Amino acid sequence: MVEKLNYRIDVCGPAGDRFDEILTPAALDFVAKLDNAFAGRRRELLDARRLRREELQSGEKPLGFLPETRSVRDDSSWSVAPAAPGLEDRRVEITGPTDRKMTVNALNSGAKVWLADFEDATSPTWHNVIDGQLNLFDAIRRNIDFTTEAGKRYTIGDEPATIVARPRGWHLVEKHIRIDGRPVSASLVDFGLYFFHNARQLLARGSGPYFYLPKLENHLEARLWNDVFLLAQRELGIPRGTVRATVLIETITAAFEMEEILYELREHIAGLNAGRWDYIFSVIKNFSSHGADFVLPDRAQVTMTVPFMRAYTELLVRTCHKRGAHAIGGMAAFIPSKDPEINATALEKVRQDKEREANDGFDGSWVAHPGLVPVCREVFDGVLGGWPNQLGKLREDVVVTAEDLLDVASAGGEVTEAGVRANINVALRYIDAWLRGTGAAAIHNLMEDAATAEIARCQVWQWIRNGTKLEDGTALTRELAVSYLDEELASVRAELGEDTRLGDAYEIFAETALGEKLPSFLTTGAYARYLTTH
Repeated sequence: MVEKLNYRIDVCGPAGDRFDEILTPAALDFVAKLDNAFAGRRRELLDARRLRREELQSGEKPLGFLPETRSVRDDSSWSVAPAAPGLEDRRVEITGPTDRKMTVNALNSGAKVWLADFEDATSPTWHNVIDGQLNLFDAIRRNIDFTTEAGKRYTIGDEPATIVARPRGWHLVEKHIRIDGRPVSASLVDFGLYFFHNARQLLARGSGPYFYLPKLENHLEARLWNDVFLLAQRELGIPRGTVRATVLIETITAAFEMEEILYELREHIAGLNAGRWDYIFSVIKNFSSHGADFVLPDRAQVTMTVPFMRAYTELLVRTCHKRGAHAIGGMAAFIPSKDPEINATALEKVRQDKEREANDGFDGSWVAHPGLVPVCREVFDGVLGGWPNQLGKLREDVVVTAEDLLDVASAGGEVTEAGVRANINVALRYIDAWLRGTGAAAIHNLMEDAATAEIARCQVWQWIRNGTKLEDGTALTRELAVSYLDEELASVRAELGEDTRLGDAYEIFAETALGEKLPSFLTTGAYARYLTTH
């Protein structure tokens, strides 16, 4: 099946119950074959990312639509592959980590699709990574259940959601699997193990191996994924074009290459998704040196209705439907509350958000909790009627320029002390949860994931760097932010108690939000120690 190459594979993570069913010699050989084939190109593309970021920061090479790929955009003769079984109708998609409880609940939620998330909603402990593979392995074979502490047992129903797995991004490695001593791409570990064990089983059940691809920054990274798909299908004897991928457009650079990304993956692409929080993080990361015009207001004020975000989402719909791909909207992160007043207010906001997306032409949208599936489905049912999607709504009225996408100042709004404190509070709570192994955390009636920690801490960094003034005229300095951080830490600790990782969360936040540079919290010393030991 997979040619045995001359290399040594080491599994450095601790053994767990049934881990040997996933980490078989044949599966590890398959992952190694993929990594050996593409490790060099992956490193080159990551180097190109860093260079491009430096160019954007310096203003040396402004961001715009690529002149060298204009022929792809102008050529009206190409389209993407038709929708694969189980992906024709995507009006409601639910997202969440791959733990056993979420697996059962998501598949039974009534959503059409479950984004089984190894990325932002999963804290990448060795246990979570391999246990998640086991849960999907069992779910695909209809051999999974979950029993609550009260003794109530749940099994998968007769019409489960279609599984679409999201591997980790190209920038991460899996330190617990090494080839000749070097860590393997986390993307290829997540993709390879899932594909190797489940592709044939999924096809036998009338579905297929489907994936969400995160954090792409350009069409060359999409080309790399396409080549991974080709090799994987060839090695296992799976028909070419069986894989289907949905790409998250969650970086500002990718927004300028949506059509090229579709083209590179055209025989394997299913659609594009509007990943709003990482998109905002990407704007800050790439233009942090460009002054006040790129300083955003409080996180809660950067809604999908501000002009530069509207430009991005409307262009996404037009681009997808021009080429026959699905356009999937952003996530509703609200978690139903026991307080009926909070519920009523939040559900109305969710409804308005989904109505905007449905009326704009999106074919479906995300929710983070089963309790939101009905409202999302109701909105899209009302617009779709008996149709499975809105591919016929071409949105030829949409004209978006580079200036529209980069008009960050159009967000308006203000930065408030409450907004700064909210960012610090949420980041501390989330990073604490993440370090304790929970990647999707319920915080203040919202489901927060790794993108939350990124936007929360990078906004504070941006405001300090620019000396942004709060609503009362006070400039946000590092010293003032430290005082807020200390106060919020004390407040959260008083609520959560001492049995936490808040000390490490404080260290990570201070290192990544209060320093001179803007690193990802995923690259800090605390993170490195965490992955090495977990």
